[in-house]
Amino acid sequence: MINPSLKALSRQDDIKLIKEVHKNHPSWGYRKINAFIKNKYSKEFTSNYVHQICKYENIRSQGKHYQWKKPGEEQYKFNNLIWNGWKYLTRPFEVIVSDMTSFWVKGIFYELTLYFDAWNKEIVGYGLASRKGDSNSYFDGLKQVLNKIKDQATDLVILHTDQGSVYTSKSYNDLIKDYNISRSMSRAGTPTDNPVNESLNGWIKEELVIDFKLNQSNNVPKLIKEYIFYYNNVRPSYALNYKTPIQLKLELGFEVFY
Repeated sequence: MINPSLKALSRQDDIKLIKEVHKNHPSWGYRKINAFIKNKYSKEFTSNYVHQICKYENIRSQGKHYQWKKPGEEQYKFNNLIWNGWKYLTRPFEVIVSDMTSFWVKGIFYELTLYFDAWNKEIVGYGLASRKGDSNSYFDGLKQVLNKIKDQATDLVILHTDQGSVYTSKSYNDLIKDYNISRSMSRAGTPTDNPVNESLNGWIKEELVIDFKLNQSNNVPKLIKEYIFYYNNVRPSYALNYKTPIQLKLELGFEVFY
């Protein structure tokens, strides 16, 4: 191009920036790329502008979209205290949800148990075990949650899980008996009763593999710790209008405890 205009030069800079963000976060789509650029670089683009650049530059998310199909009706075995009230949450630690996900890295099987604050999707506790069926990951994550509850939660907390053997065990539930916590459970075989976990777990595994190179890691515990910080403080969340969990919490005047 001979004597390119300022607009053309600016567009080239924008393309370079968008490519760089995509290179570091290949699982992201154009909306999340745009939100990240706004948060980190204070540059205001329209979603359509970023979408058009991604389209013409063949920048595509390497991730998949996870969607759950509702199974047949199940017989109720445990009370679900949430039902369709997920969108009506008003404060931190109103509802905590938990689930376990697993993966193999270099021949070692890992189980990662995550605890989310359903209000701002923040990871408030986690545990990692390198042996199949090891329940320590559940207990480690729960203890982190209980420590945070001591610091900041005064009202009732609902802990919602599936009906897995650890979550229903006496030893697990004995840990919370001295706290102002009510238990809630999804119906058996009904992952849609816990939409927070079911939507996030797929994305998290995807980002760990694609963006954090999980399968190449020589130190999985360190990588998971780094990802948790990244997830809470750096990663724009679609459910939060592309704010991070900690960003939203601070903007609404709530304290952050680590």
